[in-house]
Amino acid sequence: MDKTEVKNRIEKLREVINHHRYLYHVLDKQEISDSALDSLKKELFDLEQQFPDLITADSPTQRVGGKPLKEFKKIKHQQRMLSFNDAFSKEDMEDWQERFMKLLPNPPAGGQKSQINYYCELKIDGLAIELIYENGLLKTGSTRGDGTVGEDITENLKTVEAIPLSLEIEKLKNLKIPDRLIVRGEVFVTKKEFVRMNKEQKEKGLPVYANPRNIAAGSVRQLDPKITSSRKLDSFTYEIMAGFETKVHEQKHKILHELGFKTNKHNKFCKNLDEVIAFREHWIKEREKLDYEIDGVVVLVNNNEIFEKLGVVGKAPRGGIAFKFPQAEATTKVLDIQVQVGRTGAMTPVAILEPVQVTGITISRATLHNEDEIDRLGLKIGDTVIVGRAGDVIPDIIKVLPELRTGHEKKFKMPEVCPACGTRLEKVEGEVLLRCPNKNCFAQKRRNFYHFVSRTAFNMDGLGPKIIDRLLDEGLVQDPSDLFELKEGDVKNIERFAEKSAENLIKSIQEKREITLAKFIYALGIRNIGEETAIDLAKHFGSIKKIKEAKLEDFDSISNIGPVVSKSVYEWLQDKENIKFIERLEKYVKIMANPVIRPGASSAVGASLAGKTFVLTGSLETMERNTAKDRIRELGGNVSESVSSKTTYVVVGLEPGSKVEKAKKLGVKILSEKELLDLIK
Repeated sequence: MDKTEVKNRIEKLREVINHHRYLYHVLDKQEISDSALDSLKKELFDLEQQFPDLITADSPTQRVGGKPLKEFKKIKHQQRMLSFNDAFSKEDMEDWQERFMKLLPNPPAGGQKSQINYYCELKIDGLAIELIYENGLLKTGSTRGDGTVGEDITENLKTVEAIPLSLEIEKLKNLKIPDRLIVRGEVFVTKKEFVRMNKEQKEKGLPVYANPRNIAAGSVRQLDPKITSSRKLDSFTYEIMAGFETKVHEQKHKILHELGFKTNKHNKFCKNLDEVIAFREHWIKEREKLDYEIDGVVVLVNNNEIFEKLGVVGKAPRGGIAFKFPQAEATTKVLDIQVQVGRTGAMTPVAILEPVQVTGITISRATLHNEDEIDRLGLKIGDTVIVGRAGDVIPDIIKVLPELRTGHEKKFKMPEVCPACGTRLEKVEGEVLLRCPNKNCFAQKRRNFYHFVSRTAFNMDGLGPKIIDRLLDEGLVQDPSDLFELKEGDVKNIERFAEKSAENLIKSIQEKREITLAKFIYALGIRNIGEETAIDLAKHFGSIKKIKEAKLEDFDSISNIGPVVSKSVYEWLQDKENIKFIERLEKYVKIMANPVIRPGASSAVGASLAGKTFVLTGSLETMERNTAKDRIRELGGNVSESVSSKTTYVVVGLEPGSKVEKAKKLGVKILSEKELLDLIK
């Protein structure tokens, strides 16, 4: 073929391939087999390789980028990408409607609610993206990022077949298509693809992926677009940010569909809140029939003018809310009950489960707390149980189903001796837990290591349980102070430990030679000493020297510390080996007596948080929760893990737990992440 014939052939191939792509990915129809379509793509690819000057930006072959990206550029969003506040009940939804109704200007007398209708979208458990089209061609694609600035992942998003590289502009001749069109949507992995990928992982002897959302997030951040392409991601679009004047949100979905985007066919117009609630109830029952994970329903005021007038509060639009599903549950079998030795010698029974997915997360273990909890549940090894995720993330056995017993189930009995060292267990008066009294118990030492390097203690990034186990097994460390003596040469010869990994590990350890007194105390792993108690001790004594010299009555005199904790700290400090451990650490670590107030924090701000207690729930978008906690404490505030009448604020992040409900019942003020940032900036 001459070049003219090749050009014609290429144009035909593109037209046919795009037609079948649209049928399959947008209309859920298929006229030819996958292998036939792959053959057409191969022919197009070969021709374009022969005549590279005929390659265009919207060619189907450009869905897979050529060279891996060296790094992701940053893209500033024209309008901030917001997220939604959550609702979990009919009452929450009624409260939300009542709140925004009060903000509407000049509401008519009577029948006000009848003028508000909604558009409901299934809330996909994926990754939010923004797409910018110029003159009908995909120009850039980016992640949400921090809402204001995202990552440029254009080349990776080109590999997603459901995202058109060029728009079907001719289908909307009655509308003026702007030169620059901004749309938003979600990228996700289907359940079918998730199963296929995990099967492939198993065949390769590699660990399986935890859930579809993590794969989607990781896939679009691959530096090589070919890896992204192999993941076969899918996408729905749901928003046009600029370009069309529309009266209702529902109309935007129709325009997106006409332009060639894949929109969710299950989304629905609802004329009132009752229909919204019915829509959610329907998908609670039918969600398992979908080939993708959903965790609720996004509810939007359908009238765009009203939606815009309602504005934004914090990180969320007032006219929209995420109506989340209740705690997901599943049934599975208890294969065994094992006893885990804690860092203080406490024996905790753990249920080993037949792996099961709950809200997209694979659960294989559940903490049973103590023997009393097992008796309360009436649990036996081999039982079929209902499991769920209590609060935010903790796997929980909700109920035993004794009617499914076969007669082969076994009653569990707590051991009499420590499963790690064989020492006879003891039960302290007033406690429900059995403990191993052996201070040299190897299992306790391991747990103490895990605690010492954890994020809330020394925060040694990259030094997880598996690496600690290897260091202990190789005899390279005896206690946590030995970590600071490690050199690259000590660890790089460990089997499968790369030179770069050794370098990063040593760097991570050496970067932690400075720590606050409170974190140092917490890292020691003293029984009954949590983060808040460690802070109280640090504030009272001011130095590790004074703590070592303190008498029992000195600890008793601290207002927030009771006799049990006082005795626990005092007795730990009477052990000469523990004092030697502290002294070894002091050789390597600089302990800062008082928290350092960061530049820009005025004394007035610090004083404003003094005496105020914060509880954080859900994940924060702009900072890690531990960073937020540290900042609150630096400014004089307190942080608690539970909500009570003494709580000043409950800070709500993404996907909060039951603490929100308790805060509402107690009348505790709820803060958004933005409101927290305003307090601690």
